[in-house]
Amino acid sequence: MVSTNGGRKLMSEINVTPLVDVMLVLLIIFMVTAPMMMEGVDVNLPQTKTKSIKTQEDPLILSVTKKGEIFLENHPILIEDLGKKIETIFKYRKEKEVLLRADKDIAYGFVVKVMAEVKRAGVTKLGMITEPMD
Repeated sequence: MVSTNGGRKLMSEINVTPLVDVMLVLLIIFMVTAPMMMEGVDVNLPQTKTKSIKTQEDPLILSVTKKGEIFLENHPILIEDLGKKIETIFKYRKEKEVLLRADKDIAYGFVVKVMAEVKRAGVTKLGMITEPMD
């Protein structure tokens, strides 16, 4: 809409070019940072020749580092508190599935202790995450 008021014209149209520019910059920022946020705990996984499994719900990720630190998703947790925490998480979930990401250099006995705590908490499916061989 254009009106003349003393020789000056008023424009009532919105210039969307700056809005589009800002949105594109935000899109690029999210595209760059999203993969970094999904990485999680740094674990050196063993390599195997297996096929990937399909899951219906998002499984709970349990990570064990080379130093013996345990992370439930990305939150550190003590092995003594692991069973209670998993029970609480799976209280209202239909599928009780945990995927274990254990460093290949951690002692086998420690991984077995972690697995025993997970099973004791009532988990019905326990899977191991590995990296594919080249």
